[in-house]
Amino acid sequence: MNYFELYKLPVSLRPDPAQLRARFYELSRLYHPDFYGQATEEEQAEALEKASQVNLAFKVLQNPEATIKYVLQLKGLLEEEEKYQLSPDFLMEMMELNEQAMDISDEADKDRLTQTIQQFQTEIYEPVAKIVADYQEGVTTPEELLQVKEYYFRKKYLDRVLAGLT
Repeated sequence: MNYFELYKLPVSLRPDPAQLRARFYELSRLYHPDFYGQATEEEQAEALEKASQVNLAFKVLQNPEATIKYVLQLKGLLEEEEKYQLSPDFLMEMMELNEQAMDISDEADKDRLTQTIQQFQTEIYEPVAKIVADYQEGVTTPEELLQVKEYYFRKKYLDRVLAGLT
């Protein structure tokens, strides 16, 4: 059972936060281990496993990047530890950003570079924003999901550069 089935939500790249939270609280109460104190060991173990799944699913589905990764994996378009090949042009731009990061001498430089990276993130999101927002199971094409995959890997790269600034 995948996370969307567990939460009885449609597969989405952006699950509705209110529905997600409501289902989380409902499932948390349903499978909370304290309610299984008088149950058999097998029932306690099953409730503990379900509670763990509920918590992990919530953690993934409330995080936009983790949700994208999860849906791409569900669709067989992304493998764990996949070595995705980004375009040489993009990699050259990232090399330049990394060099700028190494040459930072003060907070003003750091702020400028942070703004540049954030602008990059906005630019790479624009082409997939509609796909992410309008995702529908059986309607969104594999080609569109591959565009989202490209975005996902570019975003990860930018996030690493940004993390290096802190």
